[in-house]
Amino acid sequence: MASREQARPRRRRGFDHLVEEISVAVGQRVPRYPLWLRLRAHGFDPEQLDRASAVAFCGAPLEGFLFEYGVCLPERELLRVRRSVRRFDPDYPTPYERMAALGD
Repeated sequence: MASREQARPRRRRGFDHLVEEISVAVGQRVPRYPLWLRLRAHGFDPEQLDRASAVAFCGAPLEGFLFEYGVCLPERELLRVRRSVRRFDPDYPTPYERMAALGD
């Protein structure tokens, strides 16, 4: 049973991916804990963040979060973040993660 649990990807990957995509769009690391709290305030569970919840957050809630930190992303960048979040599935490893696992 333990080996089965290890093979299953952890659910926080959705939150981690969201942080990475926002950070790339902004050009600097976004604060994780305030983002975590903002997701909770909007009724999302960062620990179990699925694709639909992450995409829903990437609208007005994300713009409001970034505005508090003095960042205003152009619409094109916001669309890129939404598209990347929409394509990400936390249940499957990314190609980068698969290649990194080969090195272990």
